[in-house]
Parts: sequence; C-alpha cells; structure tokens
Amino acid sequence: MSEGIPKGGSFLVEKVGSRKIFTPDNFNDEQKAMAETASKFCENEMLPKREQIDHKEKGLMPGILKKAGEIGLLMVSIPTEYGGLGMDKKTFVLVGECLSPEASTFVTMAAHTCIGTQPLIFFGNERQKQKYLPKVATGEMIAAYCLTETGAGSDAMGLKSKAVLSPDGKFYILNGGKQFITNGAIGDLYTVFAHIDGDRKKAAAFLVEKSFPGFSFGVEEKKMGIKGSSTTSLTFEDCKVPVENLLGSMGEGGKIAFSVLDLGRLQVGGACAGAAKWLLKQTIAYGKERIQFKKPIVEFGMVQRMMADCAALIYAIETIAYRSADLIDLALEAIPAGEADAHAKKLQAIGNYAPECSVVKVFGSEGLSKAADMCLQIYGGYGFTEEYPAEKVARDCRVNRIFEGTNEINRQIVIGSIIRAAMKNELPLLQQIGKVMEDLKKDAQPKPEKSPLGTAIAQVELSKWLTLYTINFAFQKLGEKLMDEQIAAEMLAEMVIECYCTDSVCARTIQLLESRGEKGAEFALLLNNIWCFESHQRVADLARRLLAALSNEAEIAVHIPNLLKMAKPFPFNFIQAKHKAAEMLAAQGEYKI
Repeated sequence: MSEGIPKGGSFLVEKVGSRKIFTPDNFNDEQKAMAETASKFCENEMLPKREQIDHKEKGLMPGILKKAGEIGLLMVSIPTEYGGLGMDKKTFVLVGECLSPEASTFVTMAAHTCIGTQPLIFFGNERQKQKYLPKVATGEMIAAYCLTETGAGSDAMGLKSKAVLSPDGKFYILNGGKQFITNGAIGDLYTVFAHIDGDRKKAAAFLVEKSFPGFSFGVEEKKMGIKGSSTTSLTFEDCKVPVENLLGSMGEGGKIAFSVLDLGRLQVGGACAGAAKWLLKQTIAYGKERIQFKKPIVEFGMVQRMMADCAALIYAIETIAYRSADLIDLALEAIPAGEADAHAKKLQAIGNYAPECSVVKVFGSEGLSKAADMCLQIYGGYGFTEEYPAEKVARDCRVNRIFEGTNEINRQIVIGSIIRAAMKNELPLLQQIGKVMEDLKKDAQPKPEKSPLGTAIAQVELSKWLTLYTINFAFQKLGEKLMDEQIAAEMLAEMVIECYCTDSVCARTIQLLESRGEKGAEFALLLNNIWCFESHQRVADLARRLLAALSNEAEIAVHIPNLLKMAKPFPFNFIQAKHKAAEMLAAQGEYKI
C-alpha cells in the first residue's frame, strides 16, 4: 500500500483517532447534490408505488430504472469515457443509502449498478466496455450477476455450469443453471460464471445477452420480502455465447466473482443505515402522536431506550460504511491510471479492505434488523400490520444477512483475513499482541483521561486489548486449526467487528468535537459514549466465554487477573444518556448529527 494508506485491519493495532477518517459529516457539495437527487427520486418515484412494486406490476420496475438512468443514478461509478459520472465509492454508497427506503427497488438497482456492472468495469476489454457500458449507464440495458447454483452457494465456485468451445471456435456453448438471480426476468445483460470444459481451474465469466439462443429464465420466486424485485432461476441449454464475450481471461472467474462482492457488501451496509434512518423517522412521528396514559409514548423510558439504541446503531453503521468506502477510494486514487498493471493493483486495493467490507455488511445488516424490530415494537400491534412501515422493513431487511455472502461466511472473512495478514507480516498484529502482554504485566493498561471522550477512548483501547489477548490464546491452543473451529472463529470475528465500530465512532466524535465543540457535538457524544460503554461489555463477555471454553483450570487462573484489568467497568450513567438522546431525537424528529 502507498505510504499513509493503512493496511486492512490496521484499526486493531493503531490508537483510536491516530488517523483522520472520512465521515458523513465531510460530504462535499457534489455528493450532497447527488444525495438530494437520489432522495427525491425515492420519495417521488419509489415510495408512492410500494404496493404496485410489491405486486410486480408489469413494466413498472424497468420503467423506474429507466427514469433513474435519465437523471444519472445508474451511472455514478461508470467511467466518464463510457457515458458515466466516474464518481468515487463514497458517492456510490451514498446514493444507495438514499434509495434504500424502498427495498425492492434498491435491491434491483444495486444488482444492476454494483455486482451487475462492476465486473465489466474492472475486467472488460475496450470493445466490451464501449458496447455495453453506455447502455447500462442509462438503464437501456439492465444488468445482473449470475453466480449461485443449487449446489453452489457459500461454496461459490462449486459450479456445475459448463462452457465448451464450439468446433469452429466462434462460440462457447454454455450449459447449466443458476438460482436466486436478482433481475433474472428483467435483465438484458448477465455476467454468468461457469467452468470451461468443466475444469474448476478454468473458471470463467461470460457476458450473456437475453437474446442469445439457448437462454431462458424461470418463474418468479415467492419470497418473504423484497417482493417487488425480480428473482428467478436461469437455464442455459446449448446457449451460444460469442468468444468475444468472455470477460477477462480463462481461469479468472473466481477473481472476478469475489472482487466485486466486497463493493457489494459495502453498498449493502450503507443502505442499511439509510433504511434504518427512514424507519426511525416514521417511528418517532408515530410515537409523538400515540397517546397512552395521557402522554406521548416517546416519553416512556423503555420506548426512549429503543429510540436511543436505534440511533446509536445508525451512528455506528454509517460511520464504518463511509470510513471503509474512503479507504478504498484513497487506495484506488493512489494508483496511476497509466500503469501497465493498474487493473491488478486496483483489485488488490479493494481486496485489501475485505475485512472492513465484511464488517460493514455483517454489522449493517444485523443492525438494521435490530432497528426494524425495535421500531416495530414501538408501533405495538400496528407495527404487525401492513398499514404501517415497520412490518415491510422487517420482512425486506432479512435477506441482507444472506446475500453478498452469508454473514457466517463474512465473519470467516473478517477473522481469516486479519490472521493471514498477521502471519504474512503485512499487519503488525503479533508485535501488538506482544506489547499488550508486556503492558499487562506492568499494569499499564489504558485508563480514562479527563475529557468528554476520555472513558470511551479507554474502553475502545481495552476492547482491542481483549481482542488481541483472546486471538493470541486461541491461536496458541488451536494453531492452524483455528479457522476450522468455526464457533471460536465466529466469536473472535464478533470481537473484531465491535472494535472496528467503536474505533470508528470514537474517531468520528473526536473530529466532531474539534470542528463543532462539545455543545455542537452533544448528540454525537451521547451516542458515542452509549455505544462504546455497551460495546466494551460485549467484547469482555465474548472474551470471558471463549477463554473459558478453551482453557483448563490452571490457564483460567492466569486469565482472571488479566481480564480484571481489561474488562473493568467504568462509571457511566447510560440510562440517563439514553433518556437524553431520545429526547433530542424526538425534538429533531429524525436521526440527524
């Protein structure tokens, strides 16, 4: 990586606030204008048509995409030379956030603009880009990504789809099927993955047009949520794909498939923040109008607790989403366009932040589910009806934990990527573990300083210590089999996820205090301190449980004094803080930093 651009996972070994991070408070005028355009489009063209969208009114979804294309919403990340806007990944995530309140349409657009288009942007040759990208940019052609098969889900490259070169060498003859393909019935251009000659080492991607002979799609799946998006199976029976539609090179199928998923995970996480913001705004309005026992329910303590918890989740989700997007932007910007191997370096730059992208996807998707559940609870019985918005969001958001790689797979990526980087000495994890162990002997663990963020910063650093300490012991006990013991790996991943969130929100709040002062950053400070206090307790609990599971009696005796140093709770009236945060939310009428 270029000097000044951190390696993926560096948040575990660097002190909180040691680097400036990009946050949603830093958007420029161009990004704000795109956000306003996307928000208005969602408000005017998507949300009023929710019922028709859910019933898949014929021609409606392609029409919405065409309108989105006309105002630039489909071309954000497409290079300008192919009819796009050539904007950065932060703007790409921001547009998705603004479109997310109508989930079916957002998923349709995301499949088109991200995983449907990015393979062509990164791997397409000049002829392919000139032919397809201008049409994709405007919505004239709708794109889709076709990887999953009945026997190839988490084992994504366990494909049965097979491509064989025709005797005249002009076509690849494609046979096989795909399952759960978003935009399956409305697509025009499909990125299809198959093994050439049935050989896994020859994994490849093909650009398949709907008009190619031998291609067909099945009936629409009857889904729990996102009912308005098209989800079908695809069938290829001696489908003739011109050889010039091979995307990238033979054997690059896996690289193509997985490289774009990191961007997809980033987009999903950012969109979860947007959906949660929108639902919380509706819920606050309802809570101010709903009178029980002669007062609005937003004044009741347990409702206030749920409101504050929703806001704290949103603060964390949006912060990690835009921090991660900016890391990728910085890495991409550092690669000169004219370099011969610029293409490979760009893919490597994105892959470097695989752990951060997976954290955003896991935490964002699960955070939205928690927020939707709490909002539904605030609505009470009304929340369980289709008349009110929480029911639909609760159903629609469930799939976020499945697509773009299940959250279980993404947790494996989080901890696996960091351990591999440490073993290759790309990340000074082992050195930092050594320092933690030495400082514990000296009783030199982080302690709170007298400042509005003093306790929170200490809790963030102690969470990192707990995580490093537990990773070290787990690796001592399990060695190279650590990743095979998935329950242990999952718990370690959860600790890493908590660390990235607390490190990010604390870094953001430090910057807000510097730019706005304590009064101007009051709401952010409340959310920050609530989040860091409770996150530290969660990390401590994970450490205690995993150490207990892997230790004998003598080892437990060693852990106890160390845990007392790292897991010590600090005084913080989180109850009072949640009351205050909820009161500020009610006064604002929405989540707003």
